[in-house]
Amino acid sequence: MAVVNFEIYKVLGTLSENKDGWKKQLTCTSWGRYNPKFDLRSWDSEYNGMTKGITLSLEEIIALRDLLNEVDLEEAMEESLKERAEAKAAEKAAEQDSEKE
Repeated sequence: MAVVNFEIYKVLGTLSENKDGWKKQLTCTSWGRYNPKFDLRSWDSEYNGMTKGITLSLEEIIALRDLLNEVDLEEAMEESLKERAEAKAAEKAAEQDSEKE
């Protein structure tokens, strides 16, 4: 397996921590010889192990911040859950109709 060279310059915040101590964090991290970017992923307590994540430039994270400030997140989630429930109900009804035939 290839060695991944990185350096975390600043931990900006922790979003969550699981029972095993892995923390989902926003950091300023440099990958390889490149300049630091904003990075969102989970890390073990020693910053040796990591999950897949997302790396964003300054412009991208500003665009994300602006988008998050514009969107009603609770409403978006509620609408998505409602649509999912309706789709599952329609799927179940279609399965029952096909069983009757």
